[in-house]
Amino acid sequence: MRATFVKSFGRYAASDTSIREGRHPRLAPLALSMLAVALVSLGVAASHASAAASPSQLSTFVEPAAGFGFLGHAILGAKHTIDLSMYELEDPTIESELVTSARAGVDVRVVLDSEYGIASDNEPAATTLERGGAHVVFAPDDQIFHAKYLVIDGTSLYIGTANFQARYYSSTRDFWILDRNHADIAAAQATFSADFAHRSAALSTGSGDLIWSPGSTNALVDLIQSAKRSLLVENEEMDSYTIESALEADANRGVDVEVVMTYDSEWHSALSELASAGVHVHTLKESQVYIHAKVICADCTRSGGTVFVGSENFSTSSLDYNRELGVITAVTAVVNTVRDTVEGDYAQGTAKF
Repeated sequence: MRATFVKSFGRYAASDTSIREGRHPRLAPLALSMLAVALVSLGVAASHASAAASPSQLSTFVEPAAGFGFLGHAILGAKHTIDLSMYELEDPTIESELVTSARAGVDVRVVLDSEYGIASDNEPAATTLERGGAHVVFAPDDQIFHAKYLVIDGTSLYIGTANFQARYYSSTRDFWILDRNHADIAAAQATFSADFAHRSAALSTGSGDLIWSPGSTNALVDLIQSAKRSLLVENEEMDSYTIESALEADANRGVDVEVVMTYDSEWHSALSELASAGVHVHTLKESQVYIHAKVICADCTRSGGTVFVGSENFSTSSLDYNRELGVITAVTAVVNTVRDTVEGDYAQGTAKF
């Protein structure tokens, strides 16, 4: 069944496909819709022209080159607490490291997704962790928990675009951001604790640079619209009318918009429309590198720019209904790393449209 599911709905299963685009009756329940509107009205998804974090508080890891050893090191180095929210957990090494920490007396708490058959994929890991002393809960089955983040000892926040699926590590483009900003960490822990307890979560932006879903559309559109000269975009999906319209509007007003994705016929129509509007679209073959990253880079040069990295795909469900987490920052070291990586992927791609 798993092989059929992956073949039908993409390499990372339902987290990254148009099955989330309002085509399932549970994707847009009234309560979630009201929550999304409320968050926007409260300014949770407000514009982020630049991040409040200092350069020393943010650093970047690029996959597949970085590997996942830095996360294992962080897990094994924990002294007090580990909080992990993960869409898919199928990595025996990370599971073993979490158990080792739990048995050493670290309070390990884990939230795993349960929607669209993913619970069955996560159940072996959940069993392993619980037997090893970790505390595991499955997210409510009426909301997709697609966020990928890890908080260590209340001092380090890792925000990623990657699932913990070891079989994909060596062939997939993903990013991790290490955030040491205290306000960001406190905000992430507060949301995690509420999610762990199945309580309503207050989605704080921390120092102003965290981007949560439900309700992330406005912040990402604001970032796209902030570009004056150039915009780099990398995403696994292209199935959000609002995002696509913002990209087209940038191209129409003279911004050099470059989009790079792994080619999938599911996004052909959207990408063709972007290209017709003046967006420069390049696609990669999966054999080159699989683009699972979710990135926007506005006016990114050697001296500056603003970048978004997070779990949000460009789909209505991901932006408006799922639990997702990303970060927007103007820290130059992060901007340069992301820009260089996305430009490299774009250069390797082919203009099919």
